[in-house]
Amino acid sequence: MIHYSLSDIQSMDKIFRLNLINSCTGFKSANLLASRSKDGISNVAVFSSITHLGSNPPLLGFVLRPTTVPRNSFDNIKNTQFFTVNHIHKEIIADAHHTSAKYPGEISEFDKTNLFEEYKDDFYAPYVQGARIQMGCKYVNDYFLKENGCLLVVAEIEHVYVKEAAQLPDGFLSLEIAETVTVNGLDGYALPKLIERFEYARPKK
Repeated sequence: MIHYSLSDIQSMDKIFRLNLINSCTGFKSANLLASRSKDGISNVAVFSSITHLGSNPPLLGFVLRPTTVPRNSFDNIKNTQFFTVNHIHKEIIADAHHTSAKYPGEISEFDKTNLFEEYKDDFYAPYVQGARIQMGCKYVNDYFLKENGCLLVVAEIEHVYVKEAAQLPDGFLSLEIAETVTVNGLDGYALPKLIERFEYARPKK
């Protein structure tokens, strides 16, 4: 096996290090986070750090890179409290990935891609039209990570919209049916296939 020590990692070429460390932890979720400023300018950006934090209350979190440079999504969330999380499916990966480009706050990524805004149930932030799984979220808190200057943002899920065919009778969402993709590293998109589901694990069973 190839071995890299911490000193090896710290002395690597930046791009090589980014690719290695962003992919060595495994596949990540692939979502579009959409928000809207107080002035009504929408924003949508790809996030690979959104993760489940709890089901009662229903919470999710995501990691935001240091706010030493403008972070339009975070500014919108702090100012309005609302945003949406939209699963990326295989038909929109090129446009979804383009939202990682750094546009100024007065420009909406919806205007620079073939992604379209969708508003539902008087929710302030837009959803991504055509996303098969969508969540409307409200900001709860953020925590500074002193180790690297990032923020952990915590939010409560207030709305969930699911393509009907993707939900099984027990509530389970089949991401395979929804064609939800995952991210490998920074720029690799994959379409996973379900291998098996198991019963709830209990001792001696």
